[in-house]
Amino acid sequence: MNKHKIMESEKVTKLLLKFSLPAIVGMIVNALYNLVDRYYIGNMEEVGDLAIAGLSLTFPIVILIFAFSLLIGLGGATNVSLALGKKEKENAEKYFGVAICLGIVASILLTVFSLIFLDNIVGVLGGSEKISVYAKEYLKILILGFPASILGYIANASIRADGNPNLAMVTLLIGAITNIILDPIFIFVLDFGIKGAAIATIISQYLSGIWAVYYFFSKFSVLKLRIKNIKLNFTMSKEILMLGSAPFAVQIGGSLVNLIYNKNLTVYGGDSAVGAMGVVQGVIIFISMPIFGINQGIQPILGYNYGAKLYKRVKETYFTGIIIATIFCVIDFIIIQLFSENFIEIFSKKQELVDIATKGLKIQTLMLPVIGISIISSVYFQAVGKPKLSLFMSLSRQVIILIPCIIVMAKEFGVMGVWYAGPTADFLALVLTVVLMKIELDNLNKNINSDISI
Repeated sequence: MNKHKIMESEKVTKLLLKFSLPAIVGMIVNALYNLVDRYYIGNMEEVGDLAIAGLSLTFPIVILIFAFSLLIGLGGATNVSLALGKKEKENAEKYFGVAICLGIVASILLTVFSLIFLDNIVGVLGGSEKISVYAKEYLKILILGFPASILGYIANASIRADGNPNLAMVTLLIGAITNIILDPIFIFVLDFGIKGAAIATIISQYLSGIWAVYYFFSKFSVLKLRIKNIKLNFTMSKEILMLGSAPFAVQIGGSLVNLIYNKNLTVYGGDSAVGAMGVVQGVIIFISMPIFGINQGIQPILGYNYGAKLYKRVKETYFTGIIIATIFCVIDFIIIQLFSENFIEIFSKKQELVDIATKGLKIQTLMLPVIGISIISSVYFQAVGKPKLSLFMSLSRQVIILIPCIIVMAKEFGVMGVWYAGPTADFLALVLTVVLMKIELDNLNKNINSDISI
């Protein structure tokens, strides 16, 4: 248990860097899954602009599957962290076993459903007939990787909770590097086109997922995956799903937002605008990975110390996380505003798409310098076992605010309204975040003062 004891004894800044840096590296490399696919697909001769627009159409499905990974993976890892903070190792292993079982059931159901209703799914995604063809080709193969994607993430989240952030990073590196190597082989050498990108992706996911699960049977882990624990337990399943509900809602909202973005861009901007949004999202996801890496690193530290009732360390961890996230956000903002066009030209040489995406990227990132506050605050509530508040905060930006902004602003201002909807929602969500965290921190201070008086 010495590996777990450092959560309450080591200096917070050092601990946060120790957990976040591997997660940041892992998340950045993992983001290359999408970026590499976009790069090679966008540079396919003659059809690259259509193919990348088709890939953009599938993004709501990719987000949807990631939503289920977060629902079970982060929900399970949070319960594991809280149990370890209470020195309940056996209970932590039970939570992990239940999470794996939930992942198996969810991935099988999602795979079967998606294969049966593939044509209907592509129809719902919208887009012109030209780009829908590419979306279907990509999806019908990607679906076969759902089990690896979900189970791999569940295991990876609990590797961090087990106090092994470096090995969690290695797990992501295995998948990402494999994908980078295989993409050009399947797309160009074997001439599979967009189907080749999907094949490379699922092979990478299975390699990464198998390694992540194997870790819990190896000598590297304190936490063990025991066959007897891989079963459905109603109480534990409910607790896992409750604590995973906030990030799940964020991703479901993100999937719905992406769908609405694509439909409005199709109406007001055409196929080039849809393709441009796909490129913009790829760049934003990549530059956001350091912040989400901090999220990944901060979650077990917050959860463990809150479970151990070390509230002063909880508060210190939260503010340290915001400072580090904000530094990354400001640097990203400056780089994007200065070199936006250079980023876009990596993925497409079609001038119309480049012009639209360059302008869109600058607009979409206007609130980037302060967005770290909202992201860290959301994971705070999830990590300390307050899923309802985390869920509300997450939904406020993704659903309650952003979707109406897209619809109303698109009708009023056309394609430019679609682009400005994002930063508008970010600003309104930030105001709400500050209010809710002020209340939470006041309560945390009361607990700290109460401990001091005792």
